[in-house]
Amino acid sequence: MKKLLQISLGVVTSIGGFLETGNIATASQAGAAYGFTPLWAIVLGTICVIFLVEMSGRFAIASHYTIADGIRARFGSNIFLLTVAIAFIVNLLVLAAEIGGVSLALQFLTGVKFQWWSLPVTFAVWLLLWRGTFGLIENGISSLGLIALSFVVAVFVMRPPWDEVAKGMVPTLPREDPLHYSFIVVGILGALISPYLLYFYSSGAIEDKWDKSYFGANRAIAIIGMSFGAIITAAIMILAAMIYPAGGIEDIEGYEQIAMILTPAFGKWGLYLFATSLGITCLGATLEVGLAQAYQVAQGFGWNWSEDAKPKDNPAFCLVYTASLLIAMIPIAVGIDPLKLTIFSMAITAISLPFGVVPFLILMNDPIYVGEHRNGWVGNAAVVFIVAMAFVLSIVTTPLEILGA
Repeated sequence: MKKLLQISLGVVTSIGGFLETGNIATASQAGAAYGFTPLWAIVLGTICVIFLVEMSGRFAIASHYTIADGIRARFGSNIFLLTVAIAFIVNLLVLAAEIGGVSLALQFLTGVKFQWWSLPVTFAVWLLLWRGTFGLIENGISSLGLIALSFVVAVFVMRPPWDEVAKGMVPTLPREDPLHYSFIVVGILGALISPYLLYFYSSGAIEDKWDKSYFGANRAIAIIGMSFGAIITAAIMILAAMIYPAGGIEDIEGYEQIAMILTPAFGKWGLYLFATSLGITCLGATLEVGLAQAYQVAQGFGWNWSEDAKPKDNPAFCLVYTASLLIAMIPIAVGIDPLKLTIFSMAITAISLPFGVVPFLILMNDPIYVGEHRNGWVGNAAVVFIVAMAFVLSIVTTPLEILGA
């Protein structure tokens, strides 16, 4: 019964961590520009993140190491410092985008510009991390993200052409502007395959003291939870494909346009549902990214770490998430467009994937660490193929898109 409850909580938590500003922004842009055709990118990205999340839990259970611990022990300090530095910078960009998402949600609800909300939002997140427990952050805040199911409800209210939706699951390239299409695919993959999820998840398995009886629960949480979050992401793309081109919008330029995505289905309440969904899911993701940032640094350097411990018992751990939040707040406080920041951070995430995923895959195939629980060839092949595709596309398209902008 306890494990069934944890599986249920894991599914719910996936909304607050898996669904966030990156998924909302990239799915909306893709649907507006290319209709249902980029849905296949969500399928591929979800397959990859299911494998990676399951691996991160399995690694923690089998080895009693977190990912950061394992990389430092297996590869030494130089490789660890490289991976942690890259992940730290990427996480700062993602953290800034999430703070921007919460701030924008408050702007939509109050009319006060998002810049003015950056400091209160950052302080609120810091206070929750400082005073909260892992259970509160993992299951409490993220559970509120169930309101994001309003996107799925809206899809059925709008009645999309399901045959066209099904065709979108098959990879295709458009005849016009394949470069921009590929960049949007990169953004979707970067939003779905977020490395911070792996650090957060493996650390959570250690915090919750998972033993070998949790292998099945871990697999169920990874498959059902990540799929559940992906369904909501797909719902956002389907809604965007139905709503924006019909209104003459094929290039979304700001969150003000995305904020109207639920209005056709729910009328005047659509804006409030969207703002609440954006705010809560981004708040959950901000907490998880902040914790993941502190986990990977503290674990890698051998410092005391635990969200359940008092700050006086692990001051360096708390210092990392405090400093990260303050740095990430700056771009939002000075008024950088949260949508542009989000799209850029998702592309950089895709570029960074091999630096974190490749060492992790080596760990997952090392019998010294995971014994008989090593990866099978299917998981290895799927992750390598999808990560390599995301990396190559991002290297080719991101510089050209930045120069074009």
